[in-house]
Amino acid sequence: MKQEIRNRRRSRQAGVTLIEMLVVVTIIALFASIVGPRLFKAADSAKVTSARTQINSFNQALLLYKNSTGNFPTTQQGLKVLRFRPADVPNWDGPYLQSDVPLDPWGREFIYKFPGVFPDEPDIVSLGADGQPGGTGINADISSSSAR
Repeated sequence: MKQEIRNRRRSRQAGVTLIEMLVVVTIIALFASIVGPRLFKAADSAKVTSARTQINSFNQALLLYKNSTGNFPTTQQGLKVLRFRPADVPNWDGPYLQSDVPLDPWGREFIYKFPGVFPDEPDIVSLGADGQPGGTGINADISSSSAR
């Protein structure tokens, strides 16, 4: 008889009640609603920083290219000449990048133009998160000419 009573007490103490589960789920949901948006904002900010870093890397490689060849690549040649020798550039001394030209952090190609906003310098642009010209915040264009 005593054994039976002990077993009942143990079985009641061993389980988790529905109310306890609801409290735990509510706490987790509250935590996620507070922390989640901050994490997404940090990820967006990291992508913008990454795009700026890549553009700065391209600018350094473009300066090396210009020192070797005397000119920046044309818009038609694009950034790929930093990696692969064009047939019509005799003093090419590359590759000027260690790997292929990467995509921007949102998975799109960078836009290269020469001449750019300033006539004697190229422009390198990432269209931001929305992939459209212009925009604000995370959707704003990230450009080599605006990095000054």
